[in-house]
Amino acid sequence: MTGTQQASRTRSLGASLLDQVLAETVDPAYAQAAAARATRPAPTRAARRRGQAAVAATMALAGLLAALTYDQAAAGSEGRQQIREALIADIDRESEVTDDLVTGLAQLQADVGAARDQALSASAVGQVALADLARQEAGAASQPVRGPGLVVTLGNALPSAGDDPVADATADDEVAQVLDRDLQLLVNALWSAGAEAISIDGQRLGPTTTIRQAGGAILVDLRPVTSPYEVQAIGDPDALNNGFLQTPEATYLGQLQVTYDWVFTFGRSEDLQLPGASSAELRNAEPVDPAGSAPATDPATDPDTPPTTDDGD
Repeated sequence: MTGTQQASRTRSLGASLLDQVLAETVDPAYAQAAAARATRPAPTRAARRRGQAAVAATMALAGLLAALTYDQAAAGSEGRQQIREALIADIDRESEVTDDLVTGLAQLQADVGAARDQALSASAVGQVALADLARQEAGAASQPVRGPGLVVTLGNALPSAGDDPVADATADDEVAQVLDRDLQLLVNALWSAGAEAISIDGQRLGPTTTIRQAGGAILVDLRPVTSPYEVQAIGDPDALNNGFLQTPEATYLGQLQVTYDWVFTFGRSEDLQLPGASSAELRNAEPVDPAGSAPATDPATDPDTPPTTDDGD
């Protein structure tokens, strides 16, 4: 076959394929499916109704499931809010009881102190004792004080308007909160800067005061304090301000403020009033002999000594 004949044959086959494509625009499989559908009997009215009923039932079931899901979510949110409000009410109620007890205790302590001062001031020996007692009370921070100083505020990052502190709490949020050790660093920095008296949210710090973490709360002398924590320090305002800024604790707290967006402010104050610290528990002591043995007790007055009997020996 010559090249001319082969080219002519190729053109002839191409023309035939083009004619077939133009003549059969629909795939034969589609045509077969249409023919099979045409041979099927038309659905009856009852079959249409059953199909429509099945579709309606499916849609109704889907709507019911969606409504139940929404109701459960709403009920869970409402229940969580009710529990939260109940807890807040309990905390407020118990806090009021505690505040009333603290106020009553302070009044009783003032009455006892006034009666003591009146009794001791009647004699020269008593007056000397009063002067020595005043020095001891100043060291124990048991008396209210007043004077100029520095006010430092340290607190957690302020939440946004849409945040839920209960539902949205995460482990990272707990890490970003102010901890007891942060308040301890702040207090130690103020002491080293020359503070003469310090309080946290109105709780005076004494020689036996502790700052401890209890779950998500911070306790100062076993009483809870809340963020933002206001720390008041009495002393020379200029010396306190300059000394505090030069401490490594202030630098560290400033870095935490930048990292976690904390509230960290401080400023001078010309008139601060700090209450007295709570009284420490008093215990009596008994002397021991130089050998270190236990103190001798009188069997007649010691309730722990068993009674003896005279058997004639």
